Amino acid sequence: MEIKKFKTLEERKKSISLKVENKQADIDCHKESLAGAVSQRACVYSGARVVLNPITDAYHLVHGPIGCASYTWDIRGSLSSGEETYRNSFSTDLREKDIIFGGEEKLDAAISELVEKYQAKFIFVYATCVVGVIGDDIEAICRKAEEEYNITVIPVQAAGFAGNKMSGYKAAGQALLELMNKKEHESISEEIKENNNIKISRATPKINLLGDFNLAGEMWIIKDYLSKIGLEVNAGLTGDSNCQQIMKVPEADLNIVQCAGSMVFLAKRLKKKYGIPFMKISFVGIEDTVSSLYKIAEFFSDYKMQYDIARLVEEKYRGISQELDRCCKNLAGKKAAIYVGGGFKAISLIKQFKSLGMQTALVGTQTGNAEDYQTINELVDEGTVILDDANPNELEYFMREKEVDILAGGVKERPLAYKLGVAFCDHNHERKHPLLAFEGALNFAREVDQTINSPVWKYVRRELL
Repeated sequence: MEIKKFKTLEERKKSISLKVENKQADIDCHKESLAGAVSQRACVYSGARVVLNPITDAYHLVHGPIGCASYTWDIRGSLSSGEETYRNSFSTDLREKDIIFGGEEKLDAAISELVEKYQAKFIFVYATCVVGVIGDDIEAICRKAEEEYNITVIPVQAAGFAGNKMSGYKAAGQALLELMNKKEHESISEEIKENNNIKISRATPKINLLGDFNLAGEMWIIKDYLSKIGLEVNAGLTGDSNCQQIMKVPEADLNIVQCAGSMVFLAKRLKKKYGIPFMKISFVGIEDTVSSLYKIAEFFSDYKMQYDIARLVEEKYRGISQELDRCCKNLAGKKAAIYVGGGFKAISLIKQFKSLGMQTALVGTQTGNAEDYQTINELVDEGTVILDDANPNELEYFMREKEVDILAGGVKERPLAYKLGVAFCDHNHERKHPLLAFEGALNFAREVDQTINSPVWKYVRRELL
């Protein structure tokens, strides 16, 4: 087996698996990163910021050294149809003196400045690593500011050393729940007590879309689809949303969860507290987009909705099928590597590459769980390498061994691909066009075709050859 030839830390071996026919996935996952392995996975603070930053009317105040504030709107680029406040980044800029004597006074002053200079109404205060070490009581400072200025100030416990990116997702979920708590939802709570379920009596059911961050306007595409099948998006979390919309989240009939890694924690809490059921869906690729729409219709037991979905699918497919077929002819037989954040996206991308006539030879995630890896193992061909919480050394070795034609990943994987002379598709941070639903499926096919078949590879040394 090729895996046995690969030299790595002993503790990492259980996080690397090889698809063997008729065998279940056997992979260690959902654990802390191993010291010394230089994980591709991000920290707690990054995870929290990914989820909360797209809230368009919020002020994001980073309590820590100025370097922690470098994670800004530019890294994700989620779009807004209204407020643009979220595109700014603020920091307390802690220095050596503050680390020795404490930074609470500086945080207090920074909040005052946001209120006086910008009339801030909603502020998220992020605790970074150094704040976790020196022990500043950011919760007390936030409560004091709320009373003094009659605004909403929410602490986000995001010290980077206190876990990994998944811990940041939970910290963001806790912050969103606290924001929702600012509004009374007594009528819904009473109904839950009586029926242990919400009766859907509205002509137009309301749903929340959890785990879409409106990268390149994708939330708007999904909202349009849902509107055409008779559904109203009550709130999006958190793409193109504002604090008032998020406070109304408990009023929805159903939560649909696209980014399971970041939002399942919150969805479970909303089910427990407000009785809102949830389902995992994916709008990555045509196959998963269609199945997700029918899954939603099945939940509402609505035959009219199913009819509308059939019409929508036919209309959308007719618009892209010719160009899609052209891309498929150019990509038949090519091999792909996937390394993304969550398991849901990896699963959808495997299907999407397959629909283009391509084979996935390497697939990994930062935050996949055992169920995700089992599904991945069932979808891929024999001999495919499966990685959890990988590092650059592992990705490079297996990309060479499998001689892949393209790597689909995020901003951290881009340099590795180009240094190896391999085509790259950014499916995460810096892309400028939507990759979801039918419109995104066509964009994806075009991008993969253009980058794999680019003339540049005639002039660049390809390390994999």
